[in-house]
This record gives sequence, C-alpha cells and structure tokens, in this order.
Amino acid sequence: MEQELYRQGLATRREVLGAEYVDRAIAEADEFSQPLQELVTEYCWGKIWNRPGLSRKVRSMLNLAMLTALNRPHEIKIHVRGALNNGVTKEEIREIFLQAAIYCGVPAAVDSFRIAREVFAEEARKQSGGG
Repeated sequence: MEQELYRQGLATRREVLGAEYVDRAIAEADEFSQPLQELVTEYCWGKIWNRPGLSRKVRSMLNLAMLTALNRPHEIKIHVRGALNNGVTKEEIREIFLQAAIYCGVPAAVDSFRIAREVFAEEARKQSGGG
C-alpha cells in the first residue's frame, strides 16, 4: 500500500463522508474485509477523488447518478450526505434523480428519492439539535 496515497485518500474520504462513518468502517474491518478498506481508501479516495479534472461537487453528482443506475441504496445514502458536504443542493439532488429516472428506470429513482429524504430528515434533526 502506498502510504501517502492512503493518507490522502483517508483525509478526503473523511471530509466527504464524515470522519465518524469512515472511522467506524475501518474499525469494523476484519482480516477478510481489511484489504477492501485499504483498496477503497487508497485508489477510490486517494487516486480518483483527488484528481484535478473534476470538482468534488461534480464527482458527488456523478456518483449519485451512477449509484441510482446500479440501484445501490446503502451507497446512495452515504453519498447523498457526501454530496451535501460537497455543496450539492437538495434541488440539484432532485434533478439528478429525475434525470436518472428517465435513463435508469423509475423504480431506481424512487428508491433514491426515498433515501435522500431520509438523509435530509436526519440532517435537519442534527441541525435542530435533535441528534
């Protein structure tokens, strides 16, 4: 593992997804899943997310569309929160999912809308001090 790339990836991953989530994912890794955590942190977050060609906001927007196409609800939830952290607005998220409905299928977009609403509600509770 390239330590510098891993370090950069870990920092980016924490900034986008939140340190609590990332630290928990790494702490919960076992002998079987640890190599996956290292791969994701080093290459996905270190090598790709830190490339200069696209902003984090654009990368988040692309992820939401692709994850909707792949119908990956767990990852959509994580990346809706990351998209908000990267400056993507609720309105932009709505438009991404509407676009995905046409090209990826309405059922996938319906799931993405439902998941995004859950995240928005969780974030609103956090901001209002409700935990």
